[in-house]
Amino acid sequence: MDKQWKVGDLAKLTGLTVRTLRFYDQIGLFSPSGQTESGHRLYNESDLSRLHQIVSLKELGLSLEEVRDVLSGGAVSPLEIVNLQKMRIKEQIRQQQRLLEQLEHASKLMAGKGQLTAEDFTNLLQMMKHRHEKPVIQRKTSWEHRLDILGSFIAKEAKRPELEEDNE
Repeated sequence: MDKQWKVGDLAKLTGLTVRTLRFYDQIGLFSPSGQTESGHRLYNESDLSRLHQIVSLKELGLSLEEVRDVLSGGAVSPLEIVNLQKMRIKEQIRQQQRLLEQLEHASKLMAGKGQLTAEDFTNLLQMMKHRHEKPVIQRKTSWEHRLDILGSFIAKEAKRPELEEDNE
């Protein structure tokens, strides 16, 4: 028999709150696959997979409504979601590494009683600002593209019954 968790156990396991899990159930985003005889929610391993997708998509900047649309459309696979997470983290690492290099340069200058130039300060400020802006812009662009694909998929599916009716 597969492992099953009650809502409180799942909350502890995942770091989410019971309130969040109940809210997801209430809005139809993440419902338990079963329940105990006394009516307690029971989640299984496949529920964990869906929860991972939900949390991952939220971390990529999607609203709960967008998450629901993406998951219900099936246009984005769990593997694609994991790959998007990996790309996001790799980009964050690159940005952090560049910022660290700039800070090390500034630190060496300061330790040697050297003078930081206006260019040094502006480079640091731009990098710090860029660190926050770029992922947001990339996510928006990436998800606009993904949502366009999803919209095309939905449009095709909506036309299918019409085509079948025309053939009758």
